[in-house]
Amino acid sequence: MLRLVLLLLLLAAPLRAETVPLLDPSGVPGLGRNGQAELSRTLLRNLPRAFAIGPGGAYASRGGNAAPEVLAQAALDACQAHTPGRSPCQLWLRDLEIVFPGREWATPPAPAESGWRDAMRETLPDARFLWWGPDRARGVVLWAHGRGASGEDSRGRQPQAWLRHLNNAGFDVWRFDRDPAADFTNRAAGWMRADLATLRARGYRRVVVAGQSRGGWNALQALDTPGLAEVTIAIAPAALASMDEAGQARQMAALRAVVAGARPAAQARVAVANFRDDPFDGLPEDRAAALRALAPGAAAFLLIDRPDGLAGHSAGASSAFAFRFGPCLLRFVVEESPPISC
Repeated sequence: MLRLVLLLLLLAAPLRAETVPLLDPSGVPGLGRNGQAELSRTLLRNLPRAFAIGPGGAYASRGGNAAPEVLAQAALDACQAHTPGRSPCQLWLRDLEIVFPGREWATPPAPAESGWRDAMRETLPDARFLWWGPDRARGVVLWAHGRGASGEDSRGRQPQAWLRHLNNAGFDVWRFDRDPAADFTNRAAGWMRADLATLRARGYRRVVVAGQSRGGWNALQALDTPGLAEVTIAIAPAALASMDEAGQARQMAALRAVVAGARPAAQARVAVANFRDDPFDGLPEDRAAALRALAPGAAAFLLIDRPDGLAGHSAGASSAFAFRFGPCLLRFVVEESPPISC
């Protein structure tokens, strides 16, 4: 894992580690190789997260859905358990900050009002990710959340953790949030096309559009307009809430229509992930075959099709998916040649 983080730092050039001490585990005082490897894994987890260090190379990491202060104390307590009778452990990392005394560092925030909004949607940088800015960033990811069958509001939800691989390597992460009352499939696709063009105009060198479920479906729809994005990544794309036999047939017909309408630019790269036991994927063989029809028109096509050990419509949000496929998706985004198999 330490080698993976060093690779990510190399990939991030010219965004060098000396300007981003958060991403340099070797700079932590007294931390050995095992601790550096654990900190590297922590830096690839979503927020909240905490990492504590202590005398003799002691360390502990905590993350999850608890309150940040609870996780911080849990990391300190776990670290202290390895140093009985010694000096107390101290926090090194809290979320996106180094908080160790004398080594404090925090990522600069995105400029105020850098996003845009109207009554029905909002597009903005996600403050839970490092901010690079168009001048320094290797590129930008526009992330689109799904649309729940019962109409729940997904605005503000943290993007999936595999995007940490891209963010740590120099890509800004923007959220494409929509009011569920107005989030109709074709309307949202139109908003997405406009937002991708706006991000390009902001000066980003490489534009990536990615999404989960309906957000992934919208990303595939945007392939009908060449030049909006160099890379499209659709995680468990779906568009219909009714998944009875008739609904599955309608969704397959709609997917084939989206694929038939795709006009990716010559340099465009397209990746899709499907998962076992996904209720929105009742015809997995037909679905995989339909998606593979995107390959001839793309510079590179990657299908992560029903990988072992990952199941369900939300499998792409899991830490298991992030650690297993995040490095491959990063390579897919940054390289120009066809990818190796994930």
